[in-house]
Amino acid sequence: MRVIVHDFSGHPFQAELSRQLASNGNEVEHVFSGQYESGKGHLAVGPDDAAGLSFRGITLDMPFEKYSPISRLKFERAYAKAWIKQLKESPVDCIVACNIPLTTLFRFARFAKKRGQSWVFWHQDIYSFALSDELRRKAPRPFSSLGAKFLVWMEKYCARNADHVIAIGPAFEEIYDDWGVPSDRVSVIPNWAPLAEVFPVPRDNPQAANIFTTERLRLLYAGTIGRKHNPQLLVELLHSAAAASIDVELTIVSQGEAADDLAKMAADDPSLAMRVLPFQDAEILPQVLGSADVLVALLEPDATRFSIPSKVLTYMAAGRPILGLMPSDNPAAQDITATGGFVAEPTQAGAHAATAWLAELANGTTSIREIGERTRSVAEQKFDVESVAREFESIMSGSNEAVSQR
Repeated sequence: MRVIVHDFSGHPFQAELSRQLASNGNEVEHVFSGQYESGKGHLAVGPDDAAGLSFRGITLDMPFEKYSPISRLKFERAYAKAWIKQLKESPVDCIVACNIPLTTLFRFARFAKKRGQSWVFWHQDIYSFALSDELRRKAPRPFSSLGAKFLVWMEKYCARNADHVIAIGPAFEEIYDDWGVPSDRVSVIPNWAPLAEVFPVPRDNPQAANIFTTERLRLLYAGTIGRKHNPQLLVELLHSAAAASIDVELTIVSQGEAADDLAKMAADDPSLAMRVLPFQDAEILPQVLGSADVLVALLEPDATRFSIPSKVLTYMAAGRPILGLMPSDNPAAQDITATGGFVAEPTQAGAHAATAWLAELANGTTSIREIGERTRSVAEQKFDVESVAREFESIMSGSNEAVSQR
C-alpha cells in the first residue's frame, strides 16, 4: 500500500510505526510539522530503513505561536492548505492522521470526503474538550459556549467521517457512542515507546555532565509542558525535598512558555536546585534519560480520562524509576505503580507525599537499580511495534476497500 502517516508532533513512536510499515513492504511517507517544538523522533531515513520509507517536514513562512489564538488559527488554516496541496499532487491509498490541530484536521476531513480519500483518525486526545476549556477560561460565557459547541462539532465531524478511528484507550469509546461513530469503525490500540531507540544506559554516560551538575539524587522531567500539566508541582517537589533534607537536583528538558517561566524561577532563586534545557536530539535521548535516577511525569485531573502521557511510556523504555504526579486511575499511573514507581495526586500534598519515596531512594532503602530493571522488563512485555503495525495494516486495508466499494 501507498501510505501517509501524518504525525504533526513528530514524536518517536509514530516514526517507529512508519518504519515498521515500510519494513513490511508498504510505501510510507511520514509527514510532520517542522515548526512544532517537542521531543522529536528519528525523522530522517537511516541506512537500515526500508527503501519505501520517506520523511517530509512541512514548514510555513509564518511562525507557529502556540498560545496566540488568532495567530495559531491562521497557522492551522495555512498548514491545512499546504498539506492538501501536497495530497492533490501525490495521491495515496490511505492516510493516518495523528496529533493534527483541530482546524487543520477538520479541513483535511472535508477534503478527504470530497475526494473519496481513505483515511484513519489516530486519536490521541479529545482536542475539542481541551480547547473548549481554554475558551471558557478566556472568553465571555455566551461566546465561549457557542465556540465550545462548534469545536466539539468539528471533532465529531472528523471522527464520523474517518473510515476508521483508532483510540489510545477505551474511555474514548463512550464519546464515540455519543457522537454516533459506528463501533465497527473503532479500534483501541494503546501507545508504546520504541524499545530499539530508547533503552537503559549507565547513569554516568557521555551526556550526564551536560544534563546534571552534581552527584545529588537526580530528577528529570522531559517533554512538553502544556495545559494538561501543572509545572508549579515541580517547584513544590523541590521545596518539599529541601525541607526534608533530601539532596536532589531537577533538570527539565522542555521548551515553551512554561519552560521559560521555570527557567526564570531558577534564575531568580539560586537555592532552587533546578535547571531548564531545550529539547535534546533523538540520537542522545537514551543518554539524557539514563543520566537521571528518577523520571518525573505530570498530569492534571481534568485531563486524565482522555490523556495517557506518552512520556511515561518513553520513561519505561529507558528503564528508570518513575514518579508520577497524576490521578491514580490513569492507565499511565497504573503502569508506574506496577513497576515499583510512585504515584501521588497532582497537588501540593501529593508532592509532599512523593518526598518520602524519594528519601527511600536517596538512602538506599529502595533500590533504584531494581525498579529500573523491572520498569524496562514491563516495557518489553507490553511494547510490540510489529504487532501494532499488523493491526494498522489490517485497518488501513479494510478502510481502503470500503472506499473503493462506495
